[in-house]
Amino acid sequence: MESVSKGRRIACVMGVAALAAFPAFSAAGKEVGQIGVDWAGNDIVIEAIADPDVTGVTCHLAYFKRGLIDRLSNGNWFEDPSNSAIECQQTGPIKIGKINRSKSGEDVFRASRSIIFKTLRVKRIYDEENNTLIYVAHTRELTQGSAKVSISTVALRGARPE
Repeated sequence: MESVSKGRRIACVMGVAALAAFPAFSAAGKEVGQIGVDWAGNDIVIEAIADPDVTGVTCHLAYFKRGLIDRLSNGNWFEDPSNSAIECQQTGPIKIGKINRSKSGEDVFRASRSIIFKTLRVKRIYDEENNTLIYVAHTRELTQGSAKVSISTVALRGARPE
């Protein structure tokens, strides 16, 4: 009986390690580029993210993805770094749906950066006075926030939210 429990525990740990090695990312982003940065399999991944509530705006998000060799050598299987960069621009006629107009904005994209505790997010904030959309890429952690922030703006040039 004890060997069955031990076998289940080992299988569970291996399953968790496999999930950590290949973190799942949101379906909202489409990978458009990948740059290998070293021999350990670490990459910079670039995803195109269409704003679901603002047609005609596309953001490109770059983030660091750790490779298997790096995970094995450093022993930290469960998370990727918080580093990211974002650039957003008008890619077609802008049509704004119902968007959150509060100062805290709303998530446009989110992706897991660890098994449980860390999420890479892109928030959209509407600056009404300047008629501009602000996109902020940051990492949210359960225990502490990250100071690593990237920002991009899109001037609406006449388009207004509903």
